[in-house]
Amino acid sequence: MRKILILSLIIFGWFDVASAEPAHIAQVIEIVDGDTVFIDPPLEDGNEIRLVGIQAPKLPLGRKNFDAWPLSAEAKDLISDLTLGQQVALSFGGSERDRYGRWLAHLHITTGTNKGLWVQGEMLRQGLARVYSFADNRSQVDAMLALEKEARQTRRGIWAQDYYAIRNADPVALERELGTFQLIEGRVVDAAKVKGTIYLNFGADWRTDFTVSLRHKTVRMFKKAGIDPLSLKGQSIRVRGWLSKRNGPMIKASHPEQIEVLGR
Repeated sequence: MRKILILSLIIFGWFDVASAEPAHIAQVIEIVDGDTVFIDPPLEDGNEIRLVGIQAPKLPLGRKNFDAWPLSAEAKDLISDLTLGQQVALSFGGSERDRYGRWLAHLHITTGTNKGLWVQGEMLRQGLARVYSFADNRSQVDAMLALEKEARQTRRGIWAQDYYAIRNADPVALERELGTFQLIEGRVVDAAKVKGTIYLNFGADWRTDFTVSLRHKTVRMFKKAGIDPLSLKGQSIRVRGWLSKRNGPMIKASHPEQIEVLGR
C-alpha cells in the first residue's frame, strides 16, 4: 500500500523523489498559526505539523510580552482557507522532527479545487511567509527562494511592511534588531579564516561591524555546494538568519542557502 501511495504522488507531481521521504495522507483539523497545523490521523506519536522551510508572521500564542507580528492574523487566515478540513499529503526532505517534537513536513493538498497545491509555495507566493531553512532540512529551498523573490519584488503581503524590510549592514541599526530573524544585504569587505571558522566582515572594524560566521562543518557544506566562502570578499550578498551579538551584530550561517550572492 505504501509503494502504491508513493507511486501516485510521483505521478501527480506531489512527491520529489530526489529530496523527500515516503508521504503520509491526513486531514488538517486545526490551525495554530501561519506555519503550524494539526492533522488526523497522526504520524506515529504526534499530529502537530510545522510547515518546514518557511516562517510565517508569529502570533503570541500565550507568550507573555510578545506582540503579534504584522500580518500574523492574515497568514493564519490564508493557511486556514487553504488547508482546514482538506486532505493533504505530507512529505519529508530532511530531519523529520524539531526540538519541540513537531513533525517537519511539506504539505500538498490532495482534494478540492486546490488539488496538488504546494502549501509552502502558496504562502510564499502570496507574501505571507519567508524562507526559513535549516542545515538538516534544505529540500526545495531554491524553489522557495524564487517564490519569495517574486513576492518581494511585487511587495506582496509582508514585503510591503517596514517590519520585514531587507536591512543593510549598518551595525548601529542592526544593534536594535538583536534576537530577531532578518534578511541583510551588504558588501563583504573582508573574509578571514580564524581557527577553522570563516568570518565575513562587512566593515573595516570586526570588533563592531556586522559579521557572518561559518564554522568548519558549514564551510565544508559551502565547498560541497561549489562555494568557497573566502571568495565572497568584495561580493555583495544577502544573508538570512537570527541576529546575535559577538563583538558587533552577527549571523551564524549553518548552510549555503542562507547566503545569496548578488554580485560585485
